[in-house]
Amino acid sequence: MKIFLGNPAIAGITAACLMAATQLALAADIKNGETLLKGNCTTCHDDSMYSRKDKRVTSLDGLNKQVSRCELSLGLKWFDNDINDVVSYLNQTYYHFK
Repeated sequence: MKIFLGNPAIAGITAACLMAATQLALAADIKNGETLLKGNCTTCHDDSMYSRKDKRVTSLDGLNKQVSRCELSLGLKWFDNDINDVVSYLNQTYYHFK
């Protein structure tokens, strides 16, 4: 049985992107994220920033962008997986975005 998925190239790219995103989420090291956050981010603010009612971050993408901005402003030179670890820790602990 042959299933038509439209353009095979687009279907393949879509599948690859979904698999990569899934692997990235699964690969997050929550403990490393917590360590990085507590060792660096608390130089500017405490954890009340993440639990306040008027949160500026309203999505997982927004959280990723904010962590990336903070990392750059502090000159930390984290790897992408470190940023993902911090984002995953914050999301699991405070934000709970889907």
